[in-house]
Amino acid sequence: MDNVRAAILVAGVDLLSEQGYAGCSVAAVAARAGIATGSVYKHFASKAELSVELFRFVVNHEVDAVAKAAAQPGDLVERIVSVAVTFASRALQSPRLAYALLVEPVDLTVEQERLVFRRAFRDIAAERIAHAVDAGALPPQNPEFTAAALIGALSEILVGPLAEQAAADDVLPALTTFCLRALGGHA
Repeated sequence: MDNVRAAILVAGVDLLSEQGYAGCSVAAVAARAGIATGSVYKHFASKAELSVELFRFVVNHEVDAVAKAAAQPGDLVERIVSVAVTFASRALQSPRLAYALLVEPVDLTVEQERLVFRRAFRDIAAERIAHAVDAGALPPQNPEFTAAALIGALSEILVGPLAEQAAADDVLPALTTFCLRALGGHA
């Protein structure tokens, strides 16, 4: 990635973290990056294209973090809960950014990317759920269905706390209990 493109993405993520997509106009991103507006258009044809790239840039890091949590050694069910806790705790660390990524009204192109990445999170959780079911650590269930429901519930659970600036200490224990019960494990 060239230096100007990298500067644009860093500036865009900063603005996204502070103001959401509404604050990520091409002019605002250019100003934050210290470049001319036209320079942004050399890398991104439109605000929609810039918004999609910002979304991908940030969410790829989130998917990687969740995948690392899922790969940690330990109890099979605890690894599934670790996926959920990692997802939630990272969202709670940067609530404005998480709100933008999860639910802020956006262009259709960004909304389509949300679906792609929800599937990525679902697939990570589904793989772990399938392993736990196969090992007898969880009752029989459709891993993809359970994982999709779990990721959807996590997003919904976080909308309130993100908007209310809840502390992780208040949310994560209840989230852990919810996940265990939803999976059919013991809370």
